[in-house]
Amino acid sequence: MTRPVSTPLALPASLSEADEAALADLFRRGTPENTLRAWERDLAYIAAWKQARFGAALAWPEEEQVVLRFVLDHSIDLEAEGGQARRAAEVLIAAGLRRSLGCPAPATLDRRVASWRAFHRMKNLPSPFEAPLIRQARGKARRAAAREPNPKSPHPITREVLEAMLKSCDDSHRGTRDRAVLMLGWASGGRRRSEIAGLNCDDIDAREFAAKGLLRIRLLRTKTTGPERAPRLPLKGRAARAVMGWMRLAELEAGPLFRPISLADRPLPRRITADGIRRIIRHRLELAGYPADFATAHGLRSGFLTQAALDGAPLAAAMQLSLHRSAIQAQRYYADVEIAENPAANLLGD
Repeated sequence: MTRPVSTPLALPASLSEADEAALADLFRRGTPENTLRAWERDLAYIAAWKQARFGAALAWPEEEQVVLRFVLDHSIDLEAEGGQARRAAEVLIAAGLRRSLGCPAPATLDRRVASWRAFHRMKNLPSPFEAPLIRQARGKARRAAAREPNPKSPHPITREVLEAMLKSCDDSHRGTRDRAVLMLGWASGGRRRSEIAGLNCDDIDAREFAAKGLLRIRLLRTKTTGPERAPRLPLKGRAARAVMGWMRLAELEAGPLFRPISLADRPLPRRITADGIRRIIRHRLELAGYPADFATAHGLRSGFLTQAALDGAPLAAAMQLSLHRSAIQAQRYYADVEIAENPAANLLGD
């Protein structure tokens, strides 16, 4: 399947084919890769659902009754239900597009509807999602299916866990790389694995390293920023020395910062993948005496914020590094800290 944004846009007739092609290309270049992939999956799911439910392809703009039926079909547990909704769900399960007959999480429904709306906007078409009945149905569905959110990592990688993982890193190319990956990923604000894997050597500004032991890390793309607002995050002390030690040992001057290591313990020229970052974390957890599934790669992010809360760092200061846009979302990590461990509980001292 081609990228969704390559679908011809329904534009004013005055636009030429060249203008339409340029606009479609602009959407592709101006949309983060992760968003493109999510749109692609969601559109494939929605199209398959309509074909199974109504025996028809998607319409542009879509009819309100079809959108309402989509919301209703994805707001109930179909285990105990029969009829067309269940039969359509079974078709999607057989196609590998749906996991079970259970009611999808409200966030999943919201994301798919958001993707559907995005395509209506790109096609310059009126959106059926603003109809009062559909908006109310979505709100009721969200409340009816509300559930406690599952954490992205079973446990945060706090300082104690991180130190145990770092002790397993020797001075080989693999150990030196893994030490730099873990320390950069944690100390620069809890980076996502895609952000770590996407770093290049020229994203590391070492001009202040000799005098201050300080590196500045440029993140060209994050979940919340793009190249036009690329943040430059500080990396200090042990973490900065770990990154510089890796670059010197591997003799890196250009290209990807983190790379796979061969069986002969030599860095390869290609970029490590996000899944490679996941494998590093699982491997180092096991060597540190933890189960491999003790934490996911997101544990670096949750661990940084959890440790910031434990150490009494202001939320706003932690968010400057984590790059959370929502204080409510970042606050969850602070709220998860055992209240007896909150530094505010000991303001008078022992």
